Amino acid sequence: MKKMLPFILFAFVSVCDNSFGYQVLSTKEFGKDDAKNQNIVVKCTTDTGKLSAETCSLRRYAKCEGKDKHKNCNQWQPWRDLRNTNASYADWKSAASACCKNKGLR
Repeated sequence: MKKMLPFILFAFVSVCDNSFGYQVLSTKEFGKDDAKNQNIVVKCTTDTGKLSAETCSLRRYAKCEGKDKHKNCNQWQPWRDLRNTNASYADWKSAASACCKNKGLR
């Protein structure tokens, strides 16, 4: 799944009836020793299906503790919108949809 994530993230999600559409601008993964972060930036679409200038920044992390063979990394935490960290999401697509919807976009 980790190796397939970039291919999935760079795909453009098309706009259908009542569905949300967004374009992935970037995806990055940082860290390796004490913590890992995954970051995604998406561009929202308007009601007419055109790309908006509005973007949403999404992030999730996994914290690692210990050293060498005794290193323990917990599971990936839920996705969060960096501008509204109160809500958490099971996947980046639902986080992107919620973020764009909060801006009055799709």
